Amino acid sequence: MRASGLEPQLGLPLLVLGVALLVALGFEFINGFHDTANAVATVIYTNALPPNVAVLLSGLCNFLGVLLSSGAVAFAIVALLPVDLMLQVGSGAGLAMIFALLIAAILWNLGTWWLGLPVSSSHTLIGSIVGIGLAHGLLSGNLDASGSDWEQLLKIGYALLLSPLVGFVAAALLLLLLRVALMSPALFREPEGQTPPPWWIRLLLILTCSGVSFAHGSNDGQKGIGLIMLILIGTVPLTFALDHSQSPAQTAHLVDLSLAAEQALRRTASPLEAADTRQVLIDYQRSEALSPALLPALGTLVGDIGRELQRHGSLAAVPQDAVLALHNDLYLSASTIVLLNDEQLGLDPEAWGALQAFRVQGEALTRFVPLWVKVAVAFALGLGTLVGWRRIVATVGEGIGKERMTYAQGASAQLVTMLTIGAADSYGLPVSTTQVLSSGVAGTMVANGSGLQGKTVRNLLLAWVLTLPAAILLAGGLYTLFSAFL
Repeated sequence: MRASGLEPQLGLPLLVLGVALLVALGFEFINGFHDTANAVATVIYTNALPPNVAVLLSGLCNFLGVLLSSGAVAFAIVALLPVDLMLQVGSGAGLAMIFALLIAAILWNLGTWWLGLPVSSSHTLIGSIVGIGLAHGLLSGNLDASGSDWEQLLKIGYALLLSPLVGFVAAALLLLLLRVALMSPALFREPEGQTPPPWWIRLLLILTCSGVSFAHGSNDGQKGIGLIMLILIGTVPLTFALDHSQSPAQTAHLVDLSLAAEQALRRTASPLEAADTRQVLIDYQRSEALSPALLPALGTLVGDIGRELQRHGSLAAVPQDAVLALHNDLYLSASTIVLLNDEQLGLDPEAWGALQAFRVQGEALTRFVPLWVKVAVAFALGLGTLVGWRRIVATVGEGIGKERMTYAQGASAQLVTMLTIGAADSYGLPVSTTQVLSSGVAGTMVANGSGLQGKTVRNLLLAWVLTLPAAILLAGGLYTLFSAFL
């Protein structure tokens, strides 16, 4: 028997959820054969491992890297999106944002892969986020380049810009150091035929290949995790907007922290009855301009969160129509507190400590990643590694330098890439595996006197320069188009 109206109500959200998840996993699949191919180029071209073994090893290490990732990069990516748009993630504007973000990134990644250009998936994704932010600002009449999301974007932009420079210089210096320290001329010549390197350099190449692949999974893989969590929060908020695995004691602790933070702020600033609390905080996120209403509004919202949880007693008892609103209030208050870290507010230590404790506990409630999401992203990334690696490997191994890569060059570039990405991951910064490794290979070619192939380097630089504007235009145009229909 058909339940009246039930199937049509469930059908569309499930369809949207299914399509969005497939597109997000498709992005990670393409990321696998687009970016991860860089990790195996050096071991293949130095004969350290046969191609099929190298690709299988890299795919496995990518899989493990995603599974063991912290989630910091995932939420750093999400934090780049405009706050007011994030608060509409379950609306048509939110769906337009998600689909525009994913489709723009996929289109550019596929196009550059087809041309064999190892460009950055990180740059593509960041460019898409910028495009959506600009298009959303223009459509809503709130375009402002001074907000906190732009500051976070600049911070990540510096990491993306500096990491290839670090790769180039550090790999070149490491190669020169190896030349002085190791009296083995064979390490600095092209491999003869299929001759593998000496056992210890071969072991180093295999270990660094594994390390780069693992670091790529733990860094780049988190971008897909962040996008999938956006999709789940927007389409299935009752299940994924809040971490229901938290105990009643943790919920009670958050209630205590929120009420304590409200009281601390009330001692600092008197409440303003007429202020629209959420709008005051959103306006501050856009302009970063302090107003007399800011601290009272923050105190009111923080207290409302505590009273809402106190009224229901547990997360499980929060009504379905209130779950997403509670998530949004936690997100808005936490992001405001983070932004206030840079302000000289003159708050007493007790008030500031109460706010920070509330933020940490609130983020724990909203910043969680279910295990199955990690497994799905890890599988897509690992599978992508096994499929389309040849085009990018050929460019990195043969197209950057005028001579074939030596054993020492491969080891230097790989080791520097592994350490650079690992360091960025520990700070929650998304960097480009592609750019760090390609720059590292180029640095070793210069240090070795091998020279660079002008055409390939020009194409790489052109692709790197075009990635951001192309992704901005693609994502902005798609967001504008999808907003008209959703």
